[in-house]
Amino acid sequence: MNPITYYIKQTLADYYPDSEAASLAKLLLTQVFGFTVIELYGGKDRSFSEYEQKQLDDILIRLQKHEPVQYIIGMEMFYGLSFEVDENVLIPRPETEELVEWILKDNKEGGLRVLDIGTGSGCIPITLAKFLLHADIASWDISDGALEVARRNCRRNDVKVRLERKDVLQTSSSEEQFDIIVSNPPYITEKEKAAMEANVLEWEPSVALFVPDEQPLLFYTKIAELGLEMLVSGGRLYFEINRDYGAATVGMLERLGYHHVELRKDLSGNDRMIKAIR
Repeated sequence: MNPITYYIKQTLADYYPDSEAASLAKLLLTQVFGFTVIELYGGKDRSFSEYEQKQLDDILIRLQKHEPVQYIIGMEMFYGLSFEVDENVLIPRPETEELVEWILKDNKEGGLRVLDIGTGSGCIPITLAKFLLHADIASWDISDGALEVARRNCRRNDVKVRLERKDVLQTSSSEEQFDIIVSNPPYITEKEKAAMEANVLEWEPSVALFVPDEQPLLFYTKIAELGLEMLVSGGRLYFEINRDYGAATVGMLERLGYHHVELRKDLSGNDRMIKAIR
């Protein structure tokens, strides 16, 4: 084992399982310090400079506080694209990639008008702008910090998304019409906090995570109501959802008059995505 890998694993041993510490070591050494495969696995020794050692130790202190490594290195990959992330935005997750994949497979025609609600890092609207043919993409978020990260990610990935600061809960309607509305809104209830990992609960933005226990479908209901006015006839609504409220979300959409409502599981077998037709 590379001696620096061993040092990282030993320093994190009281804070992370061995397999996770090994993954963190690999990520840090390749992404931050530019290790090659030979340096990482081939037994070729490499000494750290005093500056590099201090940089590594500072990172390890942050990891001991359970700060997400994505915030520390400042980026995360999503659907093959690179996204800047910081404490203003949620870290993009594989489940959301599955939602984007569903949208891309469903919608091959060009020139679609798409609204994403809850921009965050911009991973959903930017990926759709990258891979949907000649699509016109708009995206709303309540957070100025998130919108600024998303602007930088638009430039990073060379796409155009119309970003707007808007609180969906305070929005009555819009004259603009869309073929697709997609959202991964806050959906974790307050009672679920006790089961959450510290690296999420203590670091990721709570405004993007939580809803009141008594209103688990708060955002879904509001967005679905807006969709009745803002989606064209036959327009598609896509949600990432709380796995515990799949049936409830389906029922809400059907009561509002949506049809062909489809609930899908993610790769872990949890109810995670919904599509509905206006």
